[in-house]
Amino acid sequence: MDTPSWIPEPSSGIEIRTVMANGQQFEVAMAGQGPHLALCLHGFPEFNYSWRAQITLLVRLGYRVWAPNLRGYGQSSRPRGVAAYALPELLADVAGLIDAAQATDTVLIGHDWGGALAWAFAIRRQRPLARLVVMNAPHPAIFARELKTWSQRRRSWYIYFFQLPWLPEVLLAANGARRIRGAFRSKVRDSSRLSRQDLQVYATHALQPGALTAMINWYRAAFRQLIAGGHGKGKTLPRIEVPTLLIWGEQDLALGIGNTHGLDAYIDQLTLKRLPGVSHWVQQDAPEQVNALLETWLETHPA
Repeated sequence: MDTPSWIPEPSSGIEIRTVMANGQQFEVAMAGQGPHLALCLHGFPEFNYSWRAQITLLVRLGYRVWAPNLRGYGQSSRPRGVAAYALPELLADVAGLIDAAQATDTVLIGHDWGGALAWAFAIRRQRPLARLVVMNAPHPAIFARELKTWSQRRRSWYIYFFQLPWLPEVLLAANGARRIRGAFRSKVRDSSRLSRQDLQVYATHALQPGALTAMINWYRAAFRQLIAGGHGKGKTLPRIEVPTLLIWGEQDLALGIGNTHGLDAYIDQLTLKRLPGVSHWVQQDAPEQVNALLETWLETHPA
């Protein structure tokens, strides 16, 4: 592996290793031992560094934690072409990682794009899950409903912008990835939660050759699938049967609060926790609150 995207403090107990899954190479932050896996899926424009405050908690709760850099991120495989980032490929990656871990049970945890993958994975039941945790990512049927509103379409303007060739990459990379840093700093409730060093970590990660194109290709592939009708109608989606926790920072500028409404129609056992004043970057903006919610819910909802 080349230089790791993130070098954890030795005292953290976190190691960066390479895992082969679904024919791809994944750079994975690992900690803990045992048969119970917590698989943490990051969002855009993050990478596994975004879970730094949760990994140690999950280890303390008895989990073996894997936080991979997903396809196209960090030192994970970066295949060329938009089609390589279509949802079936991404879900196959998640299934491959679970298989590689050889755990007896899995808690799947996702934020933003990682949350979207977690929803889809649970809906399609590609592997058994013990529990599902999603942070600031809408259920696909709810998001399809909300996208019909002007409010959510206005919030989602960047998705349409990302369909342009090369221009999004140029603008995001300009001035040392200033807009990447700004995406975090301008939206968090407490700017001290994301230091200049943290922001530089994200900027450096985004500036790796080919990284921004790969990261944006997730949006391009999803949009093409949406246009082609590949997501289906929300009413036909199977219900999620595993216990599910949704944590939602209410000060999310990209996703309206309406995305938390009506979820009982699609989930059998739902716990919804809304955090007033907390941004889209919920697990970094309010790590103590998120960790307290995670600990309480995991302990009261056994596998």
